Amino acid sequence: MLASIPFTECLPVTQGVGGSTAEAELARLAELEGSSGAQPLPLTEFERRLTQSRALMGQHNLQAVYLCAGSNLLYFTGTKWSLTERLVGAIIFPEGPVEYVLPAFEEGTFSAFMKVSGKLNLWQEHESPFELVHQVLESRGVAGGTVGIDEATPFHHFGEISALGDGLRFVDARPVTAGCRMQKSPAELALIQQAMDITLEVHKSAARILRPGIETTEVVDFINSAHRTMGTAGSTFCAVQFGEATAYPHGVPDPQVLADGDMVLIDTGCRLQHYHSDITRSYVFGTPSERQREVWMAEQQAQARAFAAAQPGTRCGDVDRAARSYLESLGYGPDYAVPGLPHRTGHGLGLDIHEWPYLVRSDDTLLAEGMCFSNEPMLCLYGEFGVRLEDHFYITAEGPRWFTSPSPSLENPFGY
Repeated sequence: MLASIPFTECLPVTQGVGGSTAEAELARLAELEGSSGAQPLPLTEFERRLTQSRALMGQHNLQAVYLCAGSNLLYFTGTKWSLTERLVGAIIFPEGPVEYVLPAFEEGTFSAFMKVSGKLNLWQEHESPFELVHQVLESRGVAGGTVGIDEATPFHHFGEISALGDGLRFVDARPVTAGCRMQKSPAELALIQQAMDITLEVHKSAARILRPGIETTEVVDFINSAHRTMGTAGSTFCAVQFGEATAYPHGVPDPQVLADGDMVLIDTGCRLQHYHSDITRSYVFGTPSERQREVWMAEQQAQARAFAAAQPGTRCGDVDRAARSYLESLGYGPDYAVPGLPHRTGHGLGLDIHEWPYLVRSDDTLLAEGMCFSNEPMLCLYGEFGVRLEDHFYITAEGPRWFTSPSPSLENPFGY
């Protein structure tokens, strides 16, 4: 039997849910600031990152670090390039400029995207880009020692590079890549904050358009349009779940139709200057039952316990423990058992929607200024419903600080 927790009497119907239309809400959003004023990061930000990476390379005795196309290349050089089967990357050295490796036919396009200047080493379609990587290393005096390889590098690329490395040892570059990216600068935090503010407004509008009979797919489409109206490229992801489907963290394959008394779970986000937002709200369409209220309040308190535990110098794993142990005290679990919390409490966020470190028991990383996390200790009751409240916080010298204020109550999830 699950332990009961007390609750106070609230208004019988959820505030801010229903009563509007998609057209009215898009018009409301169009009048807000949205993404205006969000500026790309200056070149000095990338220069700072490269300086920090070189300091970490020295600490870990790395003679070079290879970055593949994707978020690490973007983070250190400002070059946005998608990962494909063709090798595109950059090499950082302890001193001197960055060097790039890319197909010759992409030179013009790549140059237009490149933020940090450096030599372009070009390979033709019939040539081996992996041999070219080694030629670049040798030209910069790296004939022996240890080279860090971007952890996102495809296994095939890593295998080809390492097979040619006589006298070289290749290791995971995460001490440098994650070592830099885990702690966000004030400029990064400002972009994440603005992205979160946009998505919270979209959440409010999505709640207002709900009506009996609306399908989850219609809400997903509205949320994408709402994010676009706020000046972004649209939703980077969107999960809308009604009723029993809310019990499953990533939903179910089939759309649902909203009925009175259904639990609603909406998880969505956007990107602003490449930085993510990610917020989940759970509430009831109509009048909550005592069972729904009890579970919702347990989730709310678990989220609060995790936040309170997230002090500078605390292990990431102990933040997860704070939320999980509270839920276990109410009879949920134990551990990852359902009814209960079947996954970690949270994840890092930045250029990737999930990045280091993680609020999971095995993560010994100590919380430090600038680290950002989701806080989402979801309660899953398979066959009934689920509740996930997800807000993000970042660590300051004084303690954790929310990007968005958590839901104050089930009956007033947006704090009207």
